[in-house]
Amino acid sequence: MEYLKDDIMPTERIEDYLEALNAIIKKKGYAKVKDIALMLHVSPPSVTEMFQRLQKQGYINYEKYSGVTLTDKGIKVAEKTQKKHVIICSFLETLGVPHDIANDDACRIEHIVHPKTLSYMEKFVSFIDLYEEGPKFLKKFIQYYQTELLKK
Repeated sequence: MEYLKDDIMPTERIEDYLEALNAIIKKKGYAKVKDIALMLHVSPPSVTEMFQRLQKQGYINYEKYSGVTLTDKGIKVAEKTQKKHVIICSFLETLGVPHDIANDDACRIEHIVHPKTLSYMEKFVSFIDLYEEGPKFLKKFIQYYQTELLKK
């Protein structure tokens, strides 16, 4: 999951845009300014400005008033960001965090998590998935957490 030496680490905002673009493109085959504006809750002019920046950096193919597609470089970043999101969300849900909170937190954490930490999270989730109903210690943790909440 490492970036190549020649690649500049994309910013959090760039990762968010590429992840959103990838999701929309997978559904429609292309994305438009209004699609991203709605998904990311930003203004269309902000999207247009970012599209121009993404094109200059080689992440997208963009023509004003047309659909946008990702370049191979853009797909690589989008898929890497999405994979981090899924791992973190799964890890948090394994701990008993409700999906909506885990999803929101994963959106923030995916941009700052150290690759080694992410690797541990991924291995932990894989380990837990080996058990049909989860290991006993995890059930006990969730039970403990819920009991502590009732005391408050």
